[in-house]
Amino acid sequence: MRSRTCGALFFGLALLTTIGVPSAWGADTGGAAAAPAAPAAPTKHTTKAAAVPAGAAPVTAASSSITYKGPVFERNAAGQVVPYVGATTLTAEASGTGGSAVGTITPTKPELLVPGTRARYVEGLAAAPMSAPAAVQDIIWAGNEIVGLPYIYGGGHASFISPGYDCSGTVSFALHGADLLTQPEDSSEFMSWGSAGVGRWVTIFSNPEHAYMTVAGLRLDTSPAEDPSNRQGPRWRPLRHTNAGYTVRHPLGGL
Repeated sequence: MRSRTCGALFFGLALLTTIGVPSAWGADTGGAAAAPAAPAAPTKHTTKAAAVPAGAAPVTAASSSITYKGPVFERNAAGQVVPYVGATTLTAEASGTGGSAVGTITPTKPELLVPGTRARYVEGLAAAPMSAPAAVQDIIWAGNEIVGLPYIYGGGHASFISPGYDCSGTVSFALHGADLLTQPEDSSEFMSWGSAGVGRWVTIFSNPEHAYMTVAGLRLDTSPAEDPSNRQGPRWRPLRHTNAGYTVRHPLGGL
């Protein structure tokens, strides 16, 4: 009888060893339950949600209004910042200095500037904030070059220069204007481009089907979503109410 009991005991111990034992058996505590192990301290490899930089440009807005009535300046060919003469007041002789019609890639579009840290919508173009880094201003002015061109699927991928642009081609062209991109990316590639999270000035939203970007509080997008104009093609638009469903990235280097 004792032999059968010991055999059963040894069999039970072997089974517990095979399937794993609870802490009371596995710990050298005389059968008492061991205290739960403390959580491991995070390491430098721990993945965390990217924090929004303090004072970062907004990427959502409750209102679709982008009306601006403040002062506007432009950087002229000599690099001087002078008051901007709006397109409605330009004469034929002065039209080469600013306020040219949107819809063509041309160096005659004005390099608009406004005081502060927010980009502003001025006569269909974006005016760059004077307080923004030069790279951010270059992104905005590059985006202005293609504003009004038609949406063309694949446009801006075979070459940065194209008669029209698709969504990721538009984002690629603007980033290329600041020397942040050497070749066009598609929307899926933008999902792993740069750094994760909202940028200080520039944020890119992408998924396998679409991409757009926000720059200093304005949105550059080919989609008319949440834009009262309801026009397709590369344009500066109001910020969306939400950017759900998109991977959020930003350029390296504090932008």
